[in-house]
Amino acid sequence: MIEFAGKVAMVTGAGSGIGRSCALTFAKFGASILALDVSADGVNATVDEARKMGTEAIAVVADVSSSAQMAEAEASARARFGTLHLAANAAGVPGRMSSTVDVDEEDMDRTYAVNVRGLWLSMRLQLRMMIEGGGGSIVNIASGGGLLGAPGLPGYCASKHGVVGLTKTAALEYGRQNIRVNAVCPGGVNTPMMADVISDPGRAERIARGPMGRLAEPQEIADAVAWLASDRASFVTGVPLPVDGGIMAN
Repeated sequence: MIEFAGKVAMVTGAGSGIGRSCALTFAKFGASILALDVSADGVNATVDEARKMGTEAIAVVADVSSSAQMAEAEASARARFGTLHLAANAAGVPGRMSSTVDVDEEDMDRTYAVNVRGLWLSMRLQLRMMIEGGGGSIVNIASGGGLLGAPGLPGYCASKHGVVGLTKTAALEYGRQNIRVNAVCPGGVNTPMMADVISDPGRAERIARGPMGRLAEPQEIADAVAWLASDRASFVTGVPLPVDGGIMAN
């Protein structure tokens, strides 16, 4: 049984999709929640649901790629909770479909700003608070595109390889300080962001090409995140865990 009673969890990208499922799964297991998203409506809806489950939860509206806004998020976490034990970093953007030659420079920069810089800024504040508190567990949402190539999504693929690299590096740096850092690498997931990506039926078929022949539901990813974050995975760190319906087995 996973148990997070008495723990504080920060979740980025908590306004929808995988991030919302992670926040509500942490809440279900008893954690207090600091939910962060660029969408005020989305993150407030998540917090309302968490509170209905009987847990303490606050919403922070912030762009993870902004160091100033993330500093404010850290201040909110410290003021309300004083400490941090768990984190799930789900904030991300897919970028626009394009070949490597034709990718738009502005789109590439934005993808990296959110998926890599934003992850680093999020981890930086989480690590600081966990070091002070004597340990913790961080789970980053990477992608199958962080382990394999992703034709048509060069910026996204490169950025998710960056997520895996940051995950492994932090795991090596902070293991002796009782901090575990892992990543979940989903295949296609049935989220609002994915709905735009799979509007082309041919593209949908490629995304769901694994042995199970379907997209994952956000809860299936959140369950893997909760396990990695919990003491049930106490000797697991630095791992990019595929949760992809068997795509990596091809």
